[in-house]
Amino acid sequence: MHTNENADPAELAKFSDLAHRWWDLDSEFRPLHQINPLRLGWIESLAPLQGKRVLDIGCGGGILADAMARQGAQVLGIDLASKALKVAQLHALEAGTQGVAYREVSAEALAAEQPASFDVVTCMEMLEHVPDPSSVVRACATLVKPGGHVFFSTINRNAKAFLFAIVGAEYVLSLLPRGTHEYAKFIKPSELAGYCRSAGLNLQHTRGMEYNPLSQHYWLSADTSVNYLLATQKT
Repeated sequence: MHTNENADPAELAKFSDLAHRWWDLDSEFRPLHQINPLRLGWIESLAPLQGKRVLDIGCGGGILADAMARQGAQVLGIDLASKALKVAQLHALEAGTQGVAYREVSAEALAAEQPASFDVVTCMEMLEHVPDPSSVVRACATLVKPGGHVFFSTINRNAKAFLFAIVGAEYVLSLLPRGTHEYAKFIKPSELAGYCRSAGLNLQHTRGMEYNPLSQHYWLSADTSVNYLLATQKT
């Protein structure tokens, strides 16, 4: 299964097994639905999507890709989890979403095929699930047009992130299935910023994302100690 791709077969299998639950708002993917308006609003504030050609890397069941298409973008969502893509395609048909398409292809393969083709590239909650995140960042830089924007979100690597993102989210609060994340694959903002600079992406903005388990409320803040987002622009 995609043995030559920058992908972990165990990770693909894990998300494929859950594919039928992507659009169940009470499922394991509930946190993604809850944070999606925050992600979308932040992207829109920095790179208005109307009329733009947008690529969503690691799109899964299409939660963000579908939302960006509804903002007037022409969106391509890519992933290597076949079942998740089928769910995304079915949802687009059932919901009548215009301007979104999906392909089973890696970021690196698409970069070789369609360099400098997209106004906006998003890669959200995906880098911590691949063997070589720097390779994905390089592919993002290749895929975006000069002057275009690339957005990332991932999880910091420190004791607080381990406590909140793994112990808290997976074992105490059961927000996510146990085993969703592996601490060693978490990425410090300084590391991701380094990958971006090496790929010719200029760091523009950094935001943190926080969660209150009592109110079940998410919000963006300046605290990047656990979940964080980076906005970059191609030179």
